Amino acid sequence: MKANSKLGNFNKFLAVLLVLAIIFLVLVVTVIKPGGAYEAAPVDANASSGEDVATIDEFVAGTYGGIEFNSVEDVVNYYVKSYNYTKSLTAQYNDNGTTATYYKLLGMENLQVENIMVEGNSNDLINQLVPTIVGSLFTGGLKGLPPCGNISPTADTVGDGINVTQSLLTADDVLMANVVDNGDGTINITIQPKAVELSMPGSDAQGHFFNTLGDITSTVESIEQLSFSSGSISDNFVVTYKGGSGTVTINTATNEIVSGDYTMNVHVDVTHANVLVLKDKSASLDIVYTNTFPATTEQLTEKGITAA
Repeated sequence: MKANSKLGNFNKFLAVLLVLAIIFLVLVVTVIKPGGAYEAAPVDANASSGEDVATIDEFVAGTYGGIEFNSVEDVVNYYVKSYNYTKSLTAQYNDNGTTATYYKLLGMENLQVENIMVEGNSNDLINQLVPTIVGSLFTGGLKGLPPCGNISPTADTVGDGINVTQSLLTADDVLMANVVDNGDGTINITIQPKAVELSMPGSDAQGHFFNTLGDITSTVESIEQLSFSSGSISDNFVVTYKGGSGTVTINTATNEIVSGDYTMNVHVDVTHANVLVLKDKSASLDIVYTNTFPATTEQLTEKGITAA
């Protein structure tokens, strides 16, 4: 069973959604606003700007679960060790009538689009419609620990064939990390990678830790109805990965990751866009992409998978 969700197709939808958001401005200007039925909610234009700051607790040196951590680098190294060990573990599954070998630890992905703004304004109507549209175009799939391209270890690559059965994460990729002792033989490690613009799977700080979306700009360039009043596509279509983090629970006796929650935050900005009769307009949105481990029995069953 291929682990790829429909993120590739979703990139096309995402680009179209931004165009539709700008087109909606036509209705605001020519139809809705004159009748007085539309009221945009002003949004702070600088809400998604600023420095790359830690959104998780700071690291505190100490011994957690019997393991000594003296630096963020120690935390990252132990995460990598646990990631590598956990991805070496497999299990037999019945996949729609066929016996298959997949990762022992499987999780589910989910994606939400939020905070769609046109010219710095948010509209409730757009935000109410988006979940329905996203739900019809994006169906979450099963995943191994991110980054993951396939739940079968023999085919787990991302991007241009980058193998991710072993972690690519380094201390240089990480903005902040911390450890919590759960007092039951497990510890929680939380990691926030450094911000990246237009992250590529397996190729940068975000791509070493999350299932990043890859090159969305090529899809945007293919939309005939969209052009830019000034600058290039790279100037006017900015995709920023920032503020996301992941938390895993590790059994320190075995170094096995037993559960985890990863939240990747992406902010997309379009400026100087020309769509139909509109000239030099802007739009933006946020993407929240999550991976949750382990997948429940019900989630596995929905995908046609049971333990062999």
